[in-house]
Amino acid sequence: MNIHYKNTVIKYTDSVYEPSEDSFLLVEAALSEIKGLERILEVGCGSGIISAVIKANTKAKITGIDINPYAAACTKENGVDAIRGDLLSCVKGKFDIIIFNPPYLPIIKETAKKDAIKDWINVALDGGNDGRRLINRFLEDAGGRLAENGRIIMLVSSLTGIEEIRSKMVALNYAVKEIAQERFMFEQLTVIVGTRCKSNPASLRF
Repeated sequence: MNIHYKNTVIKYTDSVYEPSEDSFLLVEAALSEIKGLERILEVGCGSGIISAVIKANTKAKITGIDINPYAAACTKENGVDAIRGDLLSCVKGKFDIIIFNPPYLPIIKETAKKDAIKDWINVALDGGNDGRRLINRFLEDAGGRLAENGRIIMLVSSLTGIEEIRSKMVALNYAVKEIAQERFMFEQLTVIVGTRCKSNPASLRF
């Protein structure tokens, strides 16, 4: 299956998360933040749509990482260097921008055990009981992989508690701003940028 978007043809398969509204919102927001030759890491690259569109439309150098082996392979097939790994655990070096479209659906364990199909698509969706399980892990580790004045560009949902995520980022010394939003029937998607600061910043809003 193919998607044509912004000078890019993206291939994807049933074993990776199908590009959806969140993917397009995040890639548009990311493009607005990229100014030149930034070193970029996309965590949870999925099909590679975000990385491939960035590669085709900017001069940035981008690498993808995903725990799903089919996603890492799909991203490579779409022309972007990618590795298989669990969040930032196997990444070396520093990046100017780290992009993350996290698994953010709150999934209660008892329900998941009873009803969910255990496959790679559910891995891409399952955010734990409050939707923030992987987000919190990512935020705690990301600072060590950011260059000076490096930024996180992350998509979050009202289902996971946007204010709770903002507060976590501020506590970790990020200046936080919202750069894009889109509302759907059951949730609001927001793209936030966190800039790593040396001292605890005030949270910024547009």
